[in-house]
Amino acid sequence: MQSKKSQKLFERALGLMPGGVSSPVRAWASVGGSPNFAASASGASITDADGRSYIDYVGSWGPMILGHAEPDVLAALIEAARAGTSFGASTELEVELVAALCERFASIERLRLVNSGTEATMSALRLARAATGRDAIVKFAGCYHGHSDGLLVRAGSGATTFGVPDSPGVPAAVGALTRVAEFNDLDSVGAVCDDAVAAVIVEPVAGNMGVVAPEPGFLEGLREITGQADALLIFDEVMTGLRLGPAGYQSVTQVRPDLTCLGKVIGGGLPVGAYGGGAALMDQISPGGPVYQAGTLSGNPLAAAAGLATVEKLDAAAYGALEEKAAGLAAGLREALGERPGCVQRVGSMLTLFFGPGQVRNYDDALTTDTVRFGRFFQALIDEGVWIPPSQFEAWFVSLAHTDEQLAETVAAVGRALAASD
Repeated sequence: MQSKKSQKLFERALGLMPGGVSSPVRAWASVGGSPNFAASASGASITDADGRSYIDYVGSWGPMILGHAEPDVLAALIEAARAGTSFGASTELEVELVAALCERFASIERLRLVNSGTEATMSALRLARAATGRDAIVKFAGCYHGHSDGLLVRAGSGATTFGVPDSPGVPAAVGALTRVAEFNDLDSVGAVCDDAVAAVIVEPVAGNMGVVAPEPGFLEGLREITGQADALLIFDEVMTGLRLGPAGYQSVTQVRPDLTCLGKVIGGGLPVGAYGGGAALMDQISPGGPVYQAGTLSGNPLAAAAGLATVEKLDAAAYGALEEKAAGLAAGLREALGERPGCVQRVGSMLTLFFGPGQVRNYDDALTTDTVRFGRFFQALIDEGVWIPPSQFEAWFVSLAHTDEQLAETVAAVGRALAASD
């Protein structure tokens, strides 16, 4: 059921903001109807502008791994805010957050905080080009790394949802420096990775064409190919970093990239990003080196405080609990899906219910999904009180705050929504 107050807010927003939103997928254009506006959230629940609550699997697109408004995170934020919200100067909090992340990630000796995942990937690629003296990069069809010009080529996420993977406004000369390979296809990587390539950038687990796991040997093969080409390997762990393991997915697969991009979870849901790697490489960043990158709000004390409070809670027991919750949910969704065409794909606490194909291993497979059916399912599930991403090409996120009762209620609601959308 559409939120009446949300509909009025959206009508007003349409006259004030492009498409009525601050980020495209929020418009619900691919699923129909007017978007619900959020008013508040707590734990694993989110409440819309009309006061109706839903079980939430968006989790602010991943960072709410502890749940919304987690008490210790809120306490850390309040304490930090009382001391001042922004200084444009270095703080102890940012040093502590960076130290905690460097301790976790074996591949990171130096880390630079920025304000978003887009800034992190853009800056990492600039560093890779400077370090190698090369201009070309390789990305994968369906992998989304933010909206900087060179990365909006066969991008996933919102670009896929809206059918414009190559955005107008991207200069042809910039796009020409981006080479595209197929996820889970090492031959396609070898065909485009040569001595003109500065770096290969990849989501180690794709989450922007829906959740697609790397097949055995794929990430290891990328490490070998980039090594042979003297190119850098960049893991975009903006989504997977700290979500899929204590040091991101690289701690699971044991493939060590040259550079890692982080975001979302490391700020406890506040605007933040980071990129890091070995000392020799990162010391080329200004002011120690010639590669320029700056940001007035980078290392913001509020984001650092929330990030520290979040990181401290992500121990082995937390990841065990997340795995148990997500595995149970995925099993329930598969049972509810039954003989209908589709599949449920999960890695850790990220999952996607795909309509159509029996398996999705790359972007071409993702594009065969039944997005019309997904739109009907989405609306039926919203009516059932479950809030999922308004796109077939996004991940659902399970948090530590999801209770057994909420997970069971979700499975039952999915069964009813599937029947209603048949």
